[in-house]
Amino acid sequence: MSTFRHKLIENSIYGLLYFCFALIILFLVIISFYIFKNSAGTLSLSFIFEYPRNGMTEGGIFPIIIGTCFVTIISAIFAIPIGISGAIYLNEYAKKSFFTNIIRLSIRNLAAVPSIVYGLFGLAIFVKTLNLGTCVLSAGLTLGLLTLPTIITASEEALKNVPAAYREGALALGLTKWQVLRTNVIPVAVPGIITGIILSISRALGETAPILFTGAAFYIPHLSLNVLDQFMALPYHLYIMSTQHHDISGVRGIAYSTAAILILITLILNIIASTIRYRYRNAFK
Repeated sequence: MSTFRHKLIENSIYGLLYFCFALIILFLVIISFYIFKNSAGTLSLSFIFEYPRNGMTEGGIFPIIIGTCFVTIISAIFAIPIGISGAIYLNEYAKKSFFTNIIRLSIRNLAAVPSIVYGLFGLAIFVKTLNLGTCVLSAGLTLGLLTLPTIITASEEALKNVPAAYREGALALGLTKWQVLRTNVIPVAVPGIITGIILSISRALGETAPILFTGAAFYIPHLSLNVLDQFMALPYHLYIMSTQHHDISGVRGIAYSTAAILILITLILNIIASTIRYRYRNAFK
């Protein structure tokens, strides 16, 4: 193949990638502009920090934001340690065998399972079998199961991308395998691991079906931080305001503002992730 043809194919592929990237950004900007435009009359600091009033037609969504953060924290506490530990085992300790291949295949299949299936599973296991009832803990554990396959897959890929020389050089100096992982491998893999965690948490933030069956409520008159109580959450609140409220046209601004808050929270999480990745990449250049 001539040099000119090779460069032409390479530039065409790069052009296609840039076009796809620009198309994604364009759709993101259009959707965000539409949502924020329609929430302009409702979205404010008082909307964020006030309690809902008059059948959810007035006031703000403060307890709903707190409930969303609470259940997300529970899911993260459950999923992150197990996910990272599973990735370390699969990449660093498990030998290549039929059994480990089955485990990896199962994890990838679980990542593609619809969220409503996780909701029904959480209802059967956490709410009914373990008798936890519909509460923050049941919903958090269900969301943790939902995010677990993504965290394991992303963390394992991040560990695979660490050069083998990092391991071999440290082992040659007399370090144990765990010391090599703790001081050389895991810190270098942190950017990729953080990316997987943020993507998983962002997905959990926007899921409605799992919490619909396991603990979300339309309205609770008080704010509770008890893990065995029901809670209000942004995605379920948005679903109710958009489809089930008795005055849908009257609360449309609240629905758009709720969607805007979800976008802002996701944006903040991604900014935090980008900052952590940037710092770690600079530290291990």
